[in-house]
Amino acid sequence: MKTGFAAGLLAGLTATTAMADITIAHVYGKTGPLEAYAKQSHDGLMLGLEYATGGTMEIDGEKIAVIEKDTQLKPELGRALLEEAYGDDGADLAIGPVSSGVALAMLPVAQDYEKILVVEPAVADSITGENWNRYIFRTGRNSSQDAIANAIAIGGEGVKVATLAQDYAFGRDGIAAFREALETTGAEIVHEEYVPTDTTDFTAAAERIFTAMEGTEGEKKLFLLWAGGGNPMGKINAMEPSRFGIEIATGGNILAALTAYKELPGMEGATYYYYDIPQNPVNDWLVKTHEERFGTPPDFFTAGGMAAGIAAVEAIRKAGSTDTEALIAAMEGMTWETPKGPMTFRAEDHQALQSMYHFRIKVDPEVEWGIPELVRELDTDDLPVPIRN
Repeated sequence: MKTGFAAGLLAGLTATTAMADITIAHVYGKTGPLEAYAKQSHDGLMLGLEYATGGTMEIDGEKIAVIEKDTQLKPELGRALLEEAYGDDGADLAIGPVSSGVALAMLPVAQDYEKILVVEPAVADSITGENWNRYIFRTGRNSSQDAIANAIAIGGEGVKVATLAQDYAFGRDGIAAFREALETTGAEIVHEEYVPTDTTDFTAAAERIFTAMEGTEGEKKLFLLWAGGGNPMGKINAMEPSRFGIEIATGGNILAALTAYKELPGMEGATYYYYDIPQNPVNDWLVKTHEERFGTPPDFFTAGGMAAGIAAVEAIRKAGSTDTEALIAAMEGMTWETPKGPMTFRAEDHQALQSMYHFRIKVDPEVEWGIPELVRELDTDDLPVPIRN
C-alpha cells in the first residue's frame, strides 16, 4: 500500500492519464551523461504541444496527457519501457529517445505494437536507414544531414581531415556519413580515431592524430564529433595542435558546450540550431517564451523537442484520429512549421528534411559562449541526404 506524498502523486498521474483522450509517451534518458540534452528535449516537447494547441493541450477537444519514462541511456531498459508505454499505458504514440543506441533497441517495439515512434533527437543514420521500419518517423536531424552540412562548411580541394568520435552508433554512423560527404568537396580523411563514450583523457588519441597528420601537406583539420561531457575540444586545443598546422573544427552544440568554442574564434562548422539564427514566428515565440519561463535562451535540443511536439499535434489533427494507419498516411510527406522553419517527412524513410546552418565562431566578451554567427543557411536543396534503407 502506498501512502503519503508518493500515493498522492501516483493518483494524480493516473487520474491525469485516465482523463486524457490522447496519450503521448516521452521515453528518453532523463538521467545519465546526456541528461542536459534530455531536459531540453522534454521542455521543448511540452512547449511544442502548447504552441500547436494554442495553450489548450487539446486537439479537436480531446485532452493530451504526456507520460515520461527514463531509459537511463540503457538500450534494454528503453525497449522495455516502450513496450510498457504501448502495452500497459495505452500510449497512442511515443517520442524519444536521446541516445542512438537506445533508439536502435526501441525500433522493433514500434513495429511489434504497430504504433508510431517519433525519434527525437537520436541521430544515427541507421535509425531511418538499415534498421528502419514504417512506424518510425524522425524529426531530429540524422548523421548524413550533420555530415553533409559540416563537409560543406570545412571541406575543399586538398583539405586533409582527421576525425575523433565516440565508439558507438552516433560516432560510427556520423563519421561514415562525413567521409562520404567530404569526398564530394575534394577533401580527404587521412585518419579516424574512435574512443569510448566516457573518455576524459584524450592524450593518447590526440598523439595518434598528430602523428598521422604530421607528414601531410596542405590545409589540415581535426573534426570532432562528440555528445555529452568530456570536453575533447578544450583538452586537445590545450595540446596545441597548431604546432602541426592543424585547425580544430566541429559542429554545433548546446550553450554549455559552446563556452569551449570561445577559445577558437573564427572556427567554422555547421549546426542544427542556434536560437539567434532562424527568423520565423515559431522561433520568435520559442525564444520569448523560454526567456520568460526559464531565464535563458532556448537551446539546441529544445528546438528539436518543440518540432516533435508540433509534428505530433499536426499529424493527429490531419489524421482526424490516433489510428496508426491514419497517422502514417497523414505524416508521409507532411510539412509543418518548426523553430527552424518548415520540415517535411520524406515519404521513403520518414526522415525530416530540414535546414542546417554554416557558422563561424564570433567571440563577444559579454557573452559566456562562442557565438555561432551565420555564414549561410543550408536548405534542403543544398543537402542531398541519401535514402539508406
